[in-house]
Amino acid sequence: MLGRFTVRPSDDGSNRFGVWDGAVNGWRATGIDDEARARELASDLDVQYDAHGPRAADAVRHVDPAQQVQRATWTTGELDVWIRHNGEWLGRFRSKDGELSWVSGKDLRPL
Repeated sequence: MLGRFTVRPSDDGSNRFGVWDGAVNGWRATGIDDEARARELASDLDVQYDAHGPRAADAVRHVDPAQQVQRATWTTGELDVWIRHNGEWLGRFRSKDGELSWVSGKDLRPL
């Protein structure tokens, strides 16, 4: 269940955001002022957890320092972590404008 954690507007009437945990149908974090920061938190939680609980240690590989890569769409950005999801390695890709996405390893190459 990649994407277990999603960003939603807070339900307290403020202009803030929260991170929703779809596996337990509850908030993981609330009161976050910046939507981009909330998306980064959701992505960090996806690195740590899958649909069943904590990811196995051998299913996560951090890239330190982050490596410059290119996507199959000829877009460049940074790769900072790999996760194994449903038998496939996915890399967390941060584009030049800061957007985070999970990209299949076969669609990434180092620069």
